[in-house]
Order: sequence, then structure tokens, then C-alpha cells
Amino acid sequence: MVRHLDQIGAIAVDQSSKVAGVVARVRRMVHDGTLREGDPLPSTRALAVELGVARGTVVAAYEQLDGEGYLRTRHGALARVAAGVRGPAARASAETGGGTDVVRASTGPTGALAAAVVSGSLAVPLVDCRPGIPAVTAIPQRDWRAAWRAAASAPLRNAIAEPLGSPDLRAQVVAQLGLTRGFTATVDRVLVTAGTSEALSLVTEALRGLLGRAPVVAVEDPGYRTGHRAITSAGGSLVGIPVGEDGLDLDALEASGPVDAVLVSPTHQYPLGSVMPVGRRRRLLAWASTTGTVVVEDDYDSEFRHRGAPVPALAALDVEGVVLHVGGFSKTLDPRLRCAYVVLPTGAATGSPVTEAVFAARRARGAVVAEPVQAALVHLLRTGALRRHLGRVRRDYMHRRARIAARLGDVAGLEARALNGGLHAVVTWSGPTTGAQIARRLADAGVLVATLEEYGLAPGSTPPGIVFGYGAVTMPELDRALDALVTAVTGS
Repeated sequence: MVRHLDQIGAIAVDQSSKVAGVVARVRRMVHDGTLREGDPLPSTRALAVELGVARGTVVAAYEQLDGEGYLRTRHGALARVAAGVRGPAARASAETGGGTDVVRASTGPTGALAAAVVSGSLAVPLVDCRPGIPAVTAIPQRDWRAAWRAAASAPLRNAIAEPLGSPDLRAQVVAQLGLTRGFTATVDRVLVTAGTSEALSLVTEALRGLLGRAPVVAVEDPGYRTGHRAITSAGGSLVGIPVGEDGLDLDALEASGPVDAVLVSPTHQYPLGSVMPVGRRRRLLAWASTTGTVVVEDDYDSEFRHRGAPVPALAALDVEGVVLHVGGFSKTLDPRLRCAYVVLPTGAATGSPVTEAVFAARRARGAVVAEPVQAALVHLLRTGALRRHLGRVRRDYMHRRARIAARLGDVAGLEARALNGGLHAVVTWSGPTTGAQIARRLADAGVLVATLEEYGLAPGSTPPGIVFGYGAVTMPELDRALDALVTAVTGS
């Protein structure tokens, strides 16, 4: 007999809300400590018999609880209560044990709190809601280990690594883009980089060598700050272009004066989350073709579309050969892999000056991503493990996105945006309170966030707000963070 089968079986399931009934009862049992970390739940078949409902009802309930972070399910094994989910009794014990004090972050939004975590002196459990952290641990261990076994079993060879990247990985990228982003590339137009920021640095370096001067790059404001630093570190100069509800302001771009390149994240603008409609994408491409401007498409978060129809990649619409398409594995797998790719314009002639300049810059730098990392990624792509992982975490992120919308939707003075896709929300409010002030209050409560103001090119260019990541938190942690956020902003 599986532990707690009798308590769960005692649920009086409302026939009009069977799934919700199972979900609510399991949540309560976790919160009151009846179910603890690692405890197994009944099989879907056994619980369905006990409740007198269809097995699909229980399957749906377990899937929702998995997506919310309460359970971890695995094919062929019993569902178990997820790690990090603790009831009040366990939390009280953890928060009062060991004689430690709650650390207050008095020197900045996250600095002192982060130091406390490193030193082990933090008694309040930390909830890290900084953006850019995906659900790394969601991939099944068997798939992850199989990928690294495949990498380790590759034969040793006396050779220098291919500067453009592993041909096998580049071929898998081509296949993936054809399936998910709607455009056909060829292996000889793909090169591997050490993350998106290295890709932007590489392109900037190539343009600088081609032009014989510092390239002028138009960027979204607010926008991808790490990418901005990569561009300036490689010798480029930035021109900030405002962002609206339809993404990059094309009127402002056209009025900004000559630029050599424009960096844009049209599928899910970072951090504001706007999506550029197809008509505006075509207008951007036509302008770039007429002016001779290179368009660098950061295909950020394209895998996680939570609302609305998918929008084709810019590269899928490019017939003039002006788009350099940048993608990667940081948000789908693990940022620590530091692996991304650039797809050079497929509509351009083989001897395109920009294409040749990027190839030359890549060869001059040499290989930057270790071959075992590339081999592991090849295995995950070839076996379909990455595709299955994306399907699972996409469902998880949609559950969390719905919880944020529901929790913040009725709070007066708060607005949550950027929820149509991705792994983060942007929260703004009325009044003079700055993002840094709210971030400090949240840090005092054990919640880490980023401020929206950090993403602007100039002081005062963005309204007060915070950027709130939800990719790596469990649903109970998310609930705690949202409660802390509402309290920090409204004082109640």
C-alpha cells in the first residue's frame, strides 16, 4: 500500500471539477505536511479506481501538479513530491534551526543577500526570481546522462577543433530550425558560438574589420544589456531605439540616421515582451535591404510562446540576405553550457562581404565551445530528448504564467506584462517608488529580482519596474514571491 493512499482516496470529487478536486487536495496535503519531499503518490490507475473516476482525470491532475512544481512525474515510475516543497512545520524547523539569523540586504537589492547565501548564513529560504534562469533540473536525468555518456564515448582524435563548430551540431541546428522556425538553412552557413553575447561580439568584430571603423549598431532601449556590453567591448557604438507594443519603433529607427546594423528580438522583445507583427517585420527587412543595414535577429525565447499564434522568424521572411539569425541553448537547457549559433544570410550570395567577414572573424578566434559539449547537444537533438524536454517545460511555464496573471491581475496599481511568452514577467506600478526600492524590499523578504531600470541605455529611459523570472521556481516558491511582491509594492 502506498503511503497516504487512504487520505487521498477520501477526496469527495465534484463531478464537474474532478481534476481541480484532486489537484486542490494534493496541494493541501503538501502544505500541511501530510505529504513531504520525496513521498510517492498512488499510481494514476490505483487512484482512479479509488476515486471512481477515469484514469485520464488523475493523469491530468498529476500533470498540472507537476507543472506547478508540487510533483515530479516520470514515465514508468510513481509520481513523487518534488524537492524543495515543504509544509509549514518543515519550514518552521528550517527557519529556526541552527541558531542562524535572518540576513537583511542593506547594501543593495541583492548583494548582501547573495553573500549570505554563499556563506550559508541565510535562514529564510531563498527564492531566486532573477530573469534568464530556466528550469535546468526539469530534463530527465536519464536523458542528460545519456547525452554525456555519448559525448564521452566519442573516439579521441589527433586534430584541432573545427572553428565553425561541430558539423554534426550544425546539421542538427539546421534540422531544428526547419521544424520550429520555418526557414531552411544549410550547414555551411551555420557557425557555433560561446553564447549569444559571444555571437554579438563576433558580428561586431567582423563589421569593424569590414568597415575599417567602429560599426554603429541600433539596439532596443530597454534591451539586452549583456549583448550591449558585448557590442561595445568589441568596438561598436550603440544607438538606442525605443520599444513599443509592436516591438522596435521603426519610425524612430528610420529617423535615427545611418547605422551599420540593428539588433532586434522580434519574437519576444527582451525585457518588455512585445512581439513584432509580420507586417512590421517585412517593413524592417525592406528598409534594411534599401539602406544596406545588417539585421541581427536575437531569436530570444522563441521556443516558449504562451499566447497567440507563432510568428515566423525574421530569417524565414528574408529574401534579400540581410538577416543574421542568432539562437542558442541557454534558455532551453542550461546557461552554463555557453553554446549558441549564428545562421548567416541564406539569401545572400556565397561571396557576401558580411558573410565572409563573419567567417574570417570566427576562424581567427578559433573554436570556443568544447567538443564534448557539442557532442552532448547533438545527442539531445538527434534522439528527440531536447524536443521532449521543451514540451514539458513549456507546459510548466504556462502554469506559472497563468498563476502570475491571476495573482497580479486584480491588484490595483500593478501591471504585469511580457506574459505572452518566455520565462519572465515585467511588473510596473504607479507612483514614485523606484525599481531599486522594490528590489531591496523583496531582497529583505528573501526574493531576488532584477530592476527594469537596469535595462535602459540612459538613466530615466525606462519606467520604474522589476523583471521577475519564473523559469526555475516551484509553484509554492512562486506564490511566496508574488505575495512578497504585492506587499512590497502596496504595503499590504
